[in-house]
Amino acid sequence: MSTITAVTLPTRSGLDLDVRPATEADAGILSEFFDRVSDEDRRFRFFAAAEHVSEAQLAPMVHADHFRTESWLGFNTATGELIASGLLACDGPLDTGEIAISVANAYKGQGVGWAMLDFLANQAKERGCRRAIAIESRDNHAAIELEREKGFVPEPFDGDPTMVVLSKSFR
Repeated sequence: MSTITAVTLPTRSGLDLDVRPATEADAGILSEFFDRVSDEDRRFRFFAAAEHVSEAQLAPMVHADHFRTESWLGFNTATGELIASGLLACDGPLDTGEIAISVANAYKGQGVGWAMLDFLANQAKERGCRRAIAIESRDNHAAIELEREKGFVPEPFDGDPTMVVLSKSFR
């Protein structure tokens, strides 16, 4: 079980995020949120081009086990608007935690992704993971740059030269 129910994260732009775990009741607002994410960012997050996120794609975000997997929602503290979604999925032995983050278009470039990446990497570390990873399309230059700036190191993705794994070790 996750021990954090909610936390407020500051961003580098001064915007505060109220971050909490997603629940089954959040499926509707998550669907609406992903409609406010660019087509390209949706493709990068789900590795598929689709105008809308499907129920099957939303299911892991609203049915997490709250330890090995946790889906976090980031709300603009001032407005209550959902502006970020982050997923942490740890492997069975809690060796590696995979991170995926999306930010609403209107909030890109305001440090929301930075704050969510730091938070999710810390969640992986607190769960005992040896490392956190993000799997990215090589075309997702913004995410790759952000992750590199946060100490993630690029590694080849076995079997697919169009992808890259960015990894941050904790021990």
